[in-house]
Amino acid sequence: MNKGGIFLKVRIGIDVGGTFTDGVAIDNDEYEILGKVKVPTSHNSVNGVAQGIIDVLHKLMEKCNFKSEDIMFLAHGTTQATNALLEGDVDKVAVLGTGQGLEGLKAKKDTNIDNIELSPDKYIKTLHDFIETNKLEQNLANVLNNLKEKGARVIVAAEPYSVDNSENENKIMKQANENDLPATATHQISNLYGLKVRTKTSVINASILPKMVDTANMTSKSVEEVGIDAPLMIMRGDGGVMSVSEIKKRPILTLLSGPAGGVAGALMYENISDGIFLESGGTSTDISVVKNGEVMISFSEIGGHKTHVNSLDVRTVGIAGGSMIRGTDKLEDVGPRSAHIAGLPYEVYADEDELNNLKLVTVKPTNEDPEDYLAVENREGKKFSLTLAGAANVLKTVPQQSYAYGNYNSAYKAFKPLAEKWNLSVEDTAEKIMEKASLKIKKVVDQLINEYELEESIIELVGGGGSAGIITPYLGEFADHKFRIANNAEVISTIGVALAMVKEVVERTVIQTPTEEDILKIRKEAEEAVLKSGAKEGSIQIKVEFDKKNSILRAIASGSTDLKEDSIGKTELPKAELKEIAAESLESETADVELTANTKGLLVYQTENIEKKFFSLFKKKTTPLRVINKQGVIKLKLTDGDVIETEYKNLKTVLENELNERTRYRDGGAETPYVYIACRSNLVNLSGLMDKENIISMADVELKGFEDDDKVFMIFNERGQ
Repeated sequence: MNKGGIFLKVRIGIDVGGTFTDGVAIDNDEYEILGKVKVPTSHNSVNGVAQGIIDVLHKLMEKCNFKSEDIMFLAHGTTQATNALLEGDVDKVAVLGTGQGLEGLKAKKDTNIDNIELSPDKYIKTLHDFIETNKLEQNLANVLNNLKEKGARVIVAAEPYSVDNSENENKIMKQANENDLPATATHQISNLYGLKVRTKTSVINASILPKMVDTANMTSKSVEEVGIDAPLMIMRGDGGVMSVSEIKKRPILTLLSGPAGGVAGALMYENISDGIFLESGGTSTDISVVKNGEVMISFSEIGGHKTHVNSLDVRTVGIAGGSMIRGTDKLEDVGPRSAHIAGLPYEVYADEDELNNLKLVTVKPTNEDPEDYLAVENREGKKFSLTLAGAANVLKTVPQQSYAYGNYNSAYKAFKPLAEKWNLSVEDTAEKIMEKASLKIKKVVDQLINEYELEESIIELVGGGGSAGIITPYLGEFADHKFRIANNAEVISTIGVALAMVKEVVERTVIQTPTEEDILKIRKEAEEAVLKSGAKEGSIQIKVEFDKKNSILRAIASGSTDLKEDSIGKTELPKAELKEIAAESLESETADVELTANTKGLLVYQTENIEKKFFSLFKKKTTPLRVINKQGVIKLKLTDGDVIETEYKNLKTVLENELNERTRYRDGGAETPYVYIACRSNLVNLSGLMDKENIISMADVELKGFEDDDKVFMIFNERGQ
């Protein structure tokens, strides 16, 4: 693409929703949005949803005047896996277990998975068979044929310790494929012990495998026909992207890829470090946590069934811009049905000339709903929904530049009959409605703050989605939190898809404290996995953590498909301006903020707080800090921390001495501090490790190759701070 005489490369993000497919083109160097488009999702096309993706590509190329060869990154998010499970559009799955002896008897029971209920009257139907390991070769073909005759569409191979030796599961998969049966194996889905949960997760994955493979093949072929050489990537539910080859094995990883796109956008495009991200559409708001610049991940539950799939920890509340009002004599509720479900236009976006001589009426959005949802009807019999969007616009809390900004006069006229019915002013009516809705969201936000031990003084609410201007400003004021609306909030998910990194998560069950060998092995596995998924070697970052409670050693690897490092705001800012950014984040006067450490690419700013307790008899001093890069992006926020500077050649010795001094011995054993180490532009987060030797060895691995005189700083923060 030629822009001012300079040829640019373009990143494309596409979000395939249930109703619309959105696309955005982004300049790969400056991350400037070049164009955005929306087309109907092509469910009924012979090419399936792939047709909508191709339509978006053509529209973007035409609108932004670039060619297929200018595209260097192409990714899409999809709700297909989620919708297939919600709607029960799944295939019959046969589990073929194998094992020997007493362990085999238990494996036979653990691999016999009953039909899995996804929702009322919707199930994944299952079959089961078992072959003793010593008879696998001779009986395998006949057993597979028998399962196929019984209606199996896809096979799951399951063996107790396949995470350590996958030979037998691979044999079953190979034979199944030769019998024209798609197959998956438990070791492909998870490396954790626990055969029953691993098998159940694999059954869920297998149930959507054939359809997802067909879609992936169709989409890949369509993209190739457009002439795009860039590899096609698909959004995962944990905020990363993966290759098409991986989705053909693990489509279950795309669950929640829609909300994950929004969080990826908040992280990369909005540089959110600590906060709550709220993505609000027409019907619901997805709420998730970012802490120290990382999205919070948990094991997914599907239809109430625990799985071994890592995905975004997202909480969904049935409140959004389209949420309808319930209750004629008094306010009963807000939502969960929306104007979209009821098939009614929003009052706030209607022509105010249509909103004369209105009367209050009740409607049933669906046949299953009570008839207490409120609307207004004009003289011609046309109905308009009363919505949360209307209430927010009545109160003038929606920013004028927001996507959700509507016609104040229309909203006021529409709410007047309801206000008269409740014997309130129009403004008080709208206030009651907004408070009711906000309490529902605030309850979840408070839960997340508590669960993840977020420091309320530094978090902010960041709003995304088309209804960001409706939900976030009012909730921020109502809950007394800092808040902002993301730039281009209505397409933040699509932006997140375009900017997402290739990601892989490798997990192992480790009963005791992991050894250095355990850590190095899992780190290498994660690196190889993310390379295989399309990341370039020089771009890869790996975080290793140990979940002591669940005995899980986890390596999270991410990288980009090109070698370009973070280019958002690539111009270095003057130190005075960097200090002002840090001071604003620390909520301190600039004069009270000090630069306490720096490397070639990162700086640490700190201030001092004195908290008085018990009538000022006791004082507690804390030193909040911010790590900021030279482009002004805050990389780490801590409410307290000690910073130690040294040179790279002394790193190991100084780190070991500091850990010896700072380790506390409690009833539960030795407790090391949280540790973060920086050299040049690298900030290594070692807070997930709790063993001193592990911290030292990982620091050595992650920071290899620097010069002896390179400046290094270490940050120590006591656990529980």
